[in-house]
Amino acid sequence: MEFLRWRVFPLLSLVISFLLFYIKTSSKPSNSLCTLLPYDRYWIASTQIVTPEGVISGAGMHILMSLEEPNGKDSLRGQKQRLLVDAAEEKIYVDVGFWGGLVPDNAFNVSALDRLLQAGVLGLKSFMCPSGMNDFPMTNTSHIKEGLHVLAKYRRPLLVHAELELELDSSDPKENDHIDDARSYSTYLRTRPPSWEEAAISELLEVTKHTRAGGSAEGSHLHIVHLSDARASLKLLKDAKSSGDSITVETCPHYLAFSAEGIPDGDTRFKCSPPIRNADNKEKLWGALVEGHIDMLSSDHSPTVPELKFFGEGNFLKAWGGISSLQYVLPVTWSYGKKYGITLNQLASWWSERPAKLAGLDLKGAITSGNHADLVVWEPNVEFDLDENHTAYHKNPSISAYMGTRLSGKVLATFVRGNLIYKEGKHAPAACGVPILAK
Repeated sequence: MEFLRWRVFPLLSLVISFLLFYIKTSSKPSNSLCTLLPYDRYWIASTQIVTPEGVISGAGMHILMSLEEPNGKDSLRGQKQRLLVDAAEEKIYVDVGFWGGLVPDNAFNVSALDRLLQAGVLGLKSFMCPSGMNDFPMTNTSHIKEGLHVLAKYRRPLLVHAELELELDSSDPKENDHIDDARSYSTYLRTRPPSWEEAAISELLEVTKHTRAGGSAEGSHLHIVHLSDARASLKLLKDAKSSGDSITVETCPHYLAFSAEGIPDGDTRFKCSPPIRNADNKEKLWGALVEGHIDMLSSDHSPTVPELKFFGEGNFLKAWGGISSLQYVLPVTWSYGKKYGITLNQLASWWSERPAKLAGLDLKGAITSGNHADLVVWEPNVEFDLDENHTAYHKNPSISAYMGTRLSGKVLATFVRGNLIYKEGKHAPAACGVPILAK
């Protein structure tokens, strides 16, 4: 098989907020319809996958996260999760898990959180600012503190969107430039300044002190999702880690690929929150990632329909905030990271090993004896133009900010639990992914 000569990466597909792609502790029996390959048995020797016809070498992994679409299902509650699990059976090609929502209605209700966690969610997610979904209201640090105390019993994480709405300085003439021009990206950028992230993280760190050894919330863990500010916010997090707080942070490929200066007026494909900041901030994010101060990457995939992006108006203030990116994160990170000398091992750590540890996926994150064979086969040196003819699955492809870019590193095949479920545009005959619940 020609693709056996290409590098292989373990695949861990996760979706934040509600759906997380992860491995089942006891998978379904092998089924010939689950795979495009005739083999049902593989051996792992060191970091090599051995089949009857040859060896697939290399090691690594990627993990993908994204928010659900607008107008999607309500926040997960214990009584609804069984319905979602049943609905996923025999309809998914990858293994699927769940995040629960921490909201004001359940934050002080220990029994409600217990039911949710006992139902099998891998952890909880909350927003410190409006989420854009009516059923997912924002929390404050009192809610988060209570949530962490409950999570400590289960040793599961809390994921937090860390932006705190502050009053904008209307007296600053710079803040009022182009304020009426909703087509200008700078107008939107000024509505969500870095100080919002800094303020939220500063408040959170008063709570994460309790996650230290001997603290009242020892055993819990707080994870900052999609950090955009590489200055004051990042310094606060570095200091907290040094003090022993159980805290991690991620950033996203769009913050590493794009900068505010390059976003055209009216091109609302680039709207997300926190926003994409300037080129100097992007350089600092790359430095923090390479140096290990940013722990991992996620996609923050947030697709929508073109109508909600208001392309006709190009109105950044009205448009849905989110970037469609799930399909592209591996080649995007690799392509833009070449400038910074990133290695395949770093790519594997950011997209696989560390996210697997965060989610408590003991059988995931690396090619090693006993782990499930969730793998991505790819050719890192192949260049391609990302357009609507690209073989990656697209939902409303025109809304992705990555369309029209030239990338390196093409995904050729995907294995889930040893089953070849995708190869060069073709899927396995049957969808044999399984919904898994945390124990």
